[in-house]
Amino acid sequence: MLWISTAMADLDDDARDRIVRHASTNLHNLAHGRLGTLLTSAFVMDVPALSIWLPCLVCLLAAAELLWGSTRLVVAFVIGHLGATLLVAAGLAAAVEFTWLPASISRASDVGMSYGAMGVVGALTAAVPSRWRASWVGWWLGAGVVVAVDGDFTDAGHLVALLLGIAVSARFGTSAQWSPWRVALAVVGVAFGFLVLTSSAAAFVAAPAGGALGAVAGLAGAALWDRHPPVSRVTPAP
Repeated sequence: MLWISTAMADLDDDARDRIVRHASTNLHNLAHGRLGTLLTSAFVMDVPALSIWLPCLVCLLAAAELLWGSTRLVVAFVIGHLGATLLVAAGLAAAVEFTWLPASISRASDVGMSYGAMGVVGALTAAVPSRWRASWVGWWLGAGVVVAVDGDFTDAGHLVALLLGIAVSARFGTSAQWSPWRVALAVVGVAFGFLVLTSSAAAFVAAPAGGALGAVAGLAGAALWDRHPPVSRVTPAP
């Protein structure tokens, strides 16, 4: 990944654009059977400030690996990347079919590890202490919805990947143990996840308000659940 990013930085704009175009998981490439882009797109990063972006990504992945191990990290990343990519592609195909979006969207560039990264952020949910888990989930969902409503399909993909990661975390259990080193890595990684989610200045300003509302809603929902838990059904003995 580092080698590819460094090599791309040394290319001229035309060559870089060709690589991004051929590696993109857009409708045009997928419709022509270029399914390999589902893999290669994750390793082609066309982002500014790569020297900052990449170390922060490494912190996120390292925190998740220390908490859950390599296998679960890969599962969270792959599900976030592939799941969000395919669901976004399906949504765009429907939007183009019903003329809600122009056909030119089928050639839009869509590369990078951001979907996978957001899947990992979502998967950290299981490692959050139970008393804070509802507010954590509410905050991320509130922030993600605010960004996605006024954003483009990539912003929607980040929200989808986050939801997939949260869903995956339910299978990870709660055996993760925190240490100062893991907390430090996770703080950097989570801050990086927020920057990925808020890809514009307007989103960066608006997302915290949506996140705060979501966190309050999560806490209220958790309190209501604790106060009025669902009554389990008991099957009478024959």
